[in-house]
Amino acid sequence: MESKKETAVEKFKKGYNCCQAVACTYCEELGIPEKDMFRLAEGFGSGIGGLKDTCGAVMGMFLTISLANSAGEMDRPLATKMDTYRKFRDAAEKFQQENRSIYCRDLKNADGPQPLVCCTKCVKDAAALAEEYLAEILDR
Repeated sequence: MESKKETAVEKFKKGYNCCQAVACTYCEELGIPEKDMFRLAEGFGSGIGGLKDTCGAVMGMFLTISLANSAGEMDRPLATKMDTYRKFRDAAEKFQQENRSIYCRDLKNADGPQPLVCCTKCVKDAAALAEEYLAEILDR
């Protein structure tokens, strides 16, 4: 059986952007149709629409954590917000420890032929962290 991080990498190789590859991997656990997630995440690849800002794989990880952690209580919007923010900061720190940055512009070397960090590795690492947080959140 293929691991979730391998599934994310396969989606990326198939043509999903880095954000879609990570976020679409966890649709079943999140109870969201993959087509909806695919559409939602479309603009977040390549550092948010090609701006080379926050890595798209990291954005996919954040979307996954947010959907899993949010209480979804619109009449009490603060119910889980600060905990979700804490999880984002923690996950970003772990990703950065492994990859030196969470920013696409730092992860890719725009001036050279080889990226400093391969996008496939970013997808794999973000998917692994998303899985770690999902396990923590869904097991509570």
